[in-house]
Amino acid sequence: MIASSRPRRSALYMPASNARALEKAKTLDCDVVIMDLEDAVAPEAKAEARAAAAEAVRGGDYGERELVIRINRLDTEWGIADVQAAVGASPHAILLPKVESASEVLQLEAMMEGLKARPETRIWCMIETPRGFLKLEKIAAASPRLACLVMGLADLVKDLRALDTVDRAPLHFAMSRAVMVARAMGLDVLDGMYPNIKDEDGLVRQCRQARAFGFDGKTLIHPSQIAPTNAAFAPSDAEVEQARRIIAAFEAAEQAGKGLAVLNGQMIEALHAQTARRVLAMAGER
Repeated sequence: MIASSRPRRSALYMPASNARALEKAKTLDCDVVIMDLEDAVAPEAKAEARAAAAEAVRGGDYGERELVIRINRLDTEWGIADVQAAVGASPHAILLPKVESASEVLQLEAMMEGLKARPETRIWCMIETPRGFLKLEKIAAASPRLACLVMGLADLVKDLRALDTVDRAPLHFAMSRAVMVARAMGLDVLDGMYPNIKDEDGLVRQCRQARAFGFDGKTLIHPSQIAPTNAAFAPSDAEVEQARRIIAAFEAAEQAGKGLAVLNGQMIEALHAQTARRVLAMAGER
């Protein structure tokens, strides 16, 4: 597994069947654009959405935003064609929904290898069901292409027959488990979406909660949610300044032929420098 230093504070779902939405995403300050072929697209529009997503990715007009295509499940009538189109377009990642077993990840990996997908095209997995959370460790270890876990907590609440509360107390175990597994496997992990687009206070509360749990960012369903989410997941000025000091100290040590640096009495190694670079990336210093 390869840990990424990419900022993934805000990952915005955009229905690939909506041409205006795909065009608008080119101007938005989100870190990730998820072009959705699944839940947001009606069955009769699946083929059109698939072609539009592939064309948008190939167009290359999204700057430094990470581009992800969420396909339909492989056992649906659209799944195989979705993979073929996505691999041909070479997005940064293919997002597999409702993953409940490692075998599903391996099936997608085998299809991608057979289609000669670029090594840089990663797999992201959505974890949305009790079975998926129970199998999370095996799912997370299934493929070296896997880069990120994405929570589908709205579906999980329904499956658990739990109450959908802003504080998400019924989901704390699942959230903590997701972060722990992700960190153990060197993956990123994104919090689930907040459905009430008019409730910014609730969104910010959940963003701060997710950051406290250790999530790298949050999936979003509306452009108005981007700025509050980016702000909530951004490091503080003090954290940014400390990261700059760590990187400067480590680079100076490297130039002197040393593998270690000392900053304010603390040993600085390559791992510390990597973490510091991620802090700067999260702060928008790309």
